[in-house]
Amino acid sequence: MLKSRLTYFRLSAALMLGASLAMTSCGGNSQEGGSDLSGSIQIDGSSTVYPITEAVAEEYRAEAPEVKVTVGVSGTGGGMKKFTRGEIDIVNASRSMNASEEQTAGENGISFVQLSVAYDGLTVVVHPENDWVKDITVAELKKIWEPEAQGTIMRWNQIRPEWPDQEIHLYGAGVESGTYDYFTEAIVGKSHSSRGDYTASEDDNVLVQGVSTDPLALGFFGYAYYEENKSKLKAVPVNDENDSNGAGAILPSLETVKNGSYAPLSRPLFIYVSSKAVAKPEVVDFVNFYLDNAGDLSEEVGYIRLPDNLYKEQKQKFQQFATGGATANKQ
Repeated sequence: MLKSRLTYFRLSAALMLGASLAMTSCGGNSQEGGSDLSGSIQIDGSSTVYPITEAVAEEYRAEAPEVKVTVGVSGTGGGMKKFTRGEIDIVNASRSMNASEEQTAGENGISFVQLSVAYDGLTVVVHPENDWVKDITVAELKKIWEPEAQGTIMRWNQIRPEWPDQEIHLYGAGVESGTYDYFTEAIVGKSHSSRGDYTASEDDNVLVQGVSTDPLALGFFGYAYYEENKSKLKAVPVNDENDSNGAGAILPSLETVKNGSYAPLSRPLFIYVSSKAVAKPEVVDFVNFYLDNAGDLSEEVGYIRLPDNLYKEQKQKFQQFATGGATANKQ
């Protein structure tokens, strides 16, 4: 049933960059009496986490028809700005909250809990007609993406001499995206540090469209967006030369992301819930429902589920926060 809705989720995300998609969604875990709930839940943030949250909201509709869930896509950074100002209840995040955001939340009297919901593998992709890139190293990715590369590393043969003397066209996450922060820290060595002369977007669908129509392209985005569009993209195996196990070039997959061998581009995905939000019964109910179903739904939309014991831990963590622990920031 969820598979049939995946294309709908993708199209929705593409249409709503920087805007909100309002859904009348039903809220509730049967333990909370979800069918009697009403009210609203405001969610925004990462386009990477969006498909999981949207799938949860779709399933939640059958539980509490009177709860209105609004899910927006403004990137992790954009969502965090709203969250730390108290404008939304939940933020989708493809990275952890940074120190500046935590400070803003504290200044606004907002404490929060960070909940892991799935794993992702940032996927390096090229056009299917690209027949020269069989793999790429972390050092080569750094050479392409570091700030010093701007205006200097412009052609494929500057990466490897045997690659063609043709322009390289780069596509990557926008600077408000948690994917951008994670990629730059993992590859360049410093978060929020990269060249600026590339096609950037907080919407992964825009990047998919760019790479899939450009034979000279190289880009990166979340694994689910590759999985959904693999017929028109080619994933590039990444060789982490610093891996002491000497595993060589590894393709992202459900298995290699889950076991950590796809390094250094495997990462957890999060939602954050605010202390103000847990005063609303519909938010508590929705988050409990989310954690009960995140494993199955993350797989349905192309991500990697956490081990079941970790979902239990996340639920216990949230319940402690919601019932009396909402007095301090908890990550």
